[in-house]
Amino acid sequence: MGSATRRGHRAQLHPGAWWLWALALGTAATRTTNPLLLALLITVSAYVVAARRPDTPWSRSYGAFVKLALAVILIRLLFAIVLGSPIPGTHTLLTLPELPLPAWAQGIRLGGEVTAEALTFALYDGLRLATLLICVGAANALANPSRLLKSLPGALYEMGVAVVVALTFAPNLIADVQRLRAARRLRGRPDKGMRGLLQVGLPVLEGALERSVSLAAAMDARGYGRTAQVPPAVRRTTAALTLGGLLGVCAGTYGLLTAEGAAYGFPLLLVGLAAALAGLRLGGRRSPRTRYRPDRWDVRAWLVVASGVAVAALLALAAARDPAALHPGVVPLVAPTLPLWPAAAVLLGLLPAFVAPDPEEPS
Repeated sequence: MGSATRRGHRAQLHPGAWWLWALALGTAATRTTNPLLLALLITVSAYVVAARRPDTPWSRSYGAFVKLALAVILIRLLFAIVLGSPIPGTHTLLTLPELPLPAWAQGIRLGGEVTAEALTFALYDGLRLATLLICVGAANALANPSRLLKSLPGALYEMGVAVVVALTFAPNLIADVQRLRAARRLRGRPDKGMRGLLQVGLPVLEGALERSVSLAAAMDARGYGRTAQVPPAVRRTTAALTLGGLLGVCAGTYGLLTAEGAAYGFPLLLVGLAAALAGLRLGGRRSPRTRYRPDRWDVRAWLVVASGVAVAALLALAAARDPAALHPGVVPLVAPTLPLWPAAAVLLGLLPAFVAPDPEEPS
């Protein structure tokens, strides 16, 4: 029994690999507004989630992220209709009553003409953000948050606990609501409308409070917050490296996202990452911890991460070489086409569905 459990634990994919893969797909989504490529990215993430999602409470959060993505698209379209758009257009769909605004609100309008070009631009923009949210939802559905917490460096342990609790709160809340609504339906009681919401809300909050108290007791019993004595010079060096590294990462990322900073963006990003990693390694001395059965970063984890990075890199290259294909124009209004080799690059993101271990293996 024990050897089978150890084999199942070793067979599981490192949770960090799932997050890096999903973030790489999200990065690829930011490089294009082509709705066909964005839909293909959503399809790739959905297929991998369907093939490798475990039967756990946090894995059911993918549907909630999809609903949130749909809400983002609708809100973006609503803003384009009500507040207007800077995109000029000639195909007027409808004309709303326009409210006059004072002089200090120039550039903003309420109502007026709604053109097909403005709505198309809003749809492309909202779909890009929706794809990013769905990729994050895929990471939430595939990665075990408690195992991800174990893999964090010691310097980020306290912050990691807060992030993990925040990430797992919503999936557990959704699972509690579904369970209580199903129980009410079995008893013949209403589970919809304001009355059903009020009668379900109190048990859900009670369950959240019980989990919080249990988590606090478990953290206290395990010595959470215990720190080691570190010389002041090491603390100052750690703070300087971490802060400087994060500033370098921010500046390098900004450089990569702008055409003017392409020359210095990548080197500055590498320097910032190196400084931040050095600061985190030094900061780990202040928070000594051991890991029971640490997750191994094996070949399959490298393949999963490499597939996501390849998608992001190839779409960034395609955006630089053929921007018209990845950013279809809306003035004049033209139908988007699916570029072949960027679409083939997106399909590389399907690799985790074939190399990742079976989610039904013992753990």
